[in-house]
Amino acid sequence: MPGQNIINWIFLRYLLRLLPCILILGVLAGCISPMALNRAVIAYDDAVTDAISQQLLINIVRAHHRQPVHFTGVSNIAATFNFQANAGAMPALGGLAGASILPIFGGSVAESPTISIVPIEGEDFTKRLLTPFPQSKLTLLLRQRFDVDLLLRMMAQEVRLRNAAEQHSSYRNSPPDKAGYEMFRRVVLHLSAIQDNNQLYAEPLPLIHTWTIPASAIAAEGFQALQKEFVVLYNANDNTYTLRKHTPGPILITNYDPNTLSEAERDELNDRAGEWDVSDIAFDIRPGQYGGEWPMNGVFRLRSFHSILGFLGKALGHETGYHVEKDPRTPPILDNENPDRTMEFVVSNTALAETDFSIRWNSRYYAVNTKGPYARWNRDAFQLLFLLFQMTVTDIPRVGVPSITIAK
Repeated sequence: MPGQNIINWIFLRYLLRLLPCILILGVLAGCISPMALNRAVIAYDDAVTDAISQQLLINIVRAHHRQPVHFTGVSNIAATFNFQANAGAMPALGGLAGASILPIFGGSVAESPTISIVPIEGEDFTKRLLTPFPQSKLTLLLRQRFDVDLLLRMMAQEVRLRNAAEQHSSYRNSPPDKAGYEMFRRVVLHLSAIQDNNQLYAEPLPLIHTWTIPASAIAAEGFQALQKEFVVLYNANDNTYTLRKHTPGPILITNYDPNTLSEAERDELNDRAGEWDVSDIAFDIRPGQYGGEWPMNGVFRLRSFHSILGFLGKALGHETGYHVEKDPRTPPILDNENPDRTMEFVVSNTALAETDFSIRWNSRYYAVNTKGPYARWNRDAFQLLFLLFQMTVTDIPRVGVPSITIAK
């Protein structure tokens, strides 16, 4: 029996020395779980973002080669992590039996991702792809401090200037149309200079709707209800009520605060607002304010996302942009920023280095130019293109319930 007690005592010592190791292993396993989750979320997010970016670039190249554009999206990512750990101990080599033990740790991590990929297609998406952007999308981006020059060069297909005879002249944002392209560029440069001085407004035009009705047509109960919705004025001369309601109208880009307009000026703009389409963005630059040395008014007609891809694709060929000097009446532009191209690309027969990303098409490599004086401009242009795509794409059909599962 004394021998058995010695064995039990040695075994107990092993367990006591092994217990801290087991506890440490459990703590490490608990720490690895959130670390693996963080790594997985960031890795999958980077992969999806890179996939969308490369699709945008390859569709620009497809548009250049007159090929159909097509997008594919990731509808679901389910990642399962299996953590396995084990621990043990054995007598240290070269030591006396029972004098010391050597802990043994083991473990493994297995990741099994399931990624669902679906084509982005269908009538709804195609309509959104071909429908010109509404003015609200441009003003949303304008309020994020995007350069109005960049926004309009990418999103607008033409500018229509209104002259003193109430006639419009159209100028296309297309390099082959030399006269139209250069006037378009000068107009957006003028707005950019005003924006650089923080004097550019993009606000809804305050519209006033007026109705006149006989006083006898309004009962007491109805009068109280009208006062909640309208400004009610009584006209004693003809025993009528004038109902007035202020509503926000179309977005108007100005070099003055639209709320300072007189009633007559509002009525004039109100009448002209009926001529504007939802995909038109109107502007009114007046003398007496910053940038008023070149007074102008008119509308920009916006493009669809499909037209934007086609415009950028043509820039890879013979319809590339070129330098256009600002109008002499235009104030100074911040840092003289006036790139020749809306977005500049690099094309090579060999793999491209020092670029954010590139794609390969028919043995040629394409990338956005992120070197040189306009690297920031080109990155902003691609970020804008990315956001416009997100505004166009419909909800991707989900397969099952997206999840990340960790099993220990």
